Amino acid sequence: MDHPAGLPRPRPGPGQVRLRRVRHGRGPPGGGGVVAGPERDFVGHGPTAPLPRWPDGSLVAVNVVVNVEEGAEASWPDGEGNDGWGEYALPIDPAVRDLGTEGHYEFGSRVGIWRLVRLFERYDAPVTFGVCARALERNPPFAAWLRASGHDVLGHGYRWAEVTQMTEDEERADLEHAMRVLPELVGRPVRGWYVRSFPSERTRRLAAAHPELRYDSDAVNDELPYRTEVDGRPWLVVPYSKVHNDTRYFLPPTYATPRHFAESLIGAVDLLLEEARHGAGARLLTVGLHPRWSGQAARAVAVRDFLAWATQQPEVSLVHRQQVADWWDEQVPAQS
Repeated sequence: MDHPAGLPRPRPGPGQVRLRRVRHGRGPPGGGGVVAGPERDFVGHGPTAPLPRWPDGSLVAVNVVVNVEEGAEASWPDGEGNDGWGEYALPIDPAVRDLGTEGHYEFGSRVGIWRLVRLFERYDAPVTFGVCARALERNPPFAAWLRASGHDVLGHGYRWAEVTQMTEDEERADLEHAMRVLPELVGRPVRGWYVRSFPSERTRRLAAAHPELRYDSDAVNDELPYRTEVDGRPWLVVPYSKVHNDTRYFLPPTYATPRHFAESLIGAVDLLLEEARHGAGARLLTVGLHPRWSGQAARAVAVRDFLAWATQQPEVSLVHRQQVADWWDEQVPAQS
């Protein structure tokens, strides 16, 4: 709907920015002058990173994020219908319960997560678990292991659901419920947040408003952390990756074999090392894994081979995501 003639345009509300008119551009649908969500930034850190090395002396930090979603997805027993992202993309009649996809998710929590855990323990690899709280509630043995481990936890929602299809109140309620449940289950604070697929225009504002959260990881517009502003306050962003991610087994162009996934990760770290050695500054690689996919025996070979290689590189360190956030706060303080 067009803005009524003669009345002033509304001022941007919380989490909104004024849209600048650009030659040959167009405004948001409806022709209004306000667009919700974060401002776009095409500059970032520029040609060199703020840090020459990470505080532990490494040139490249690698953060492996294991997405624990199995049990938090939509399913008939939960009254939510079928979900996707199992092992196939066959169209399923919504009136038919998709037992196949349900089984693929169950494999992730019954088998896949433990196969990955054994690999992380073999290579003494610090990793981050991005956890949906309902998934952890439904897997007490893994919840007990995670609680006893030294690995950090990233909030990933209570349910694994698309926040862009929620109202603001629904998204806030899911975040707040997860942030009540997760710290109790893992026995320590949860400081970071990210959602399924992509954030809504309000996700960052809701995360920044929660007193326990310090950063979000929904952005894919950088490799290194950076700060932005939310409601007049600095806010830390630690970007995620949809590229160095086992979702690429299912998104074209896909990997012909799991070894191609390992080769792509090794190649990425190798290039980042080369950049850092030539003065580009400390680099960060985020790797996304899912127990229902990378926990399959054949695909776990890619994880094994990458960890075996990365842990032998003297200028590469595997780190928790919280460690990256802490380093950034200490070494690259927010400007007042």
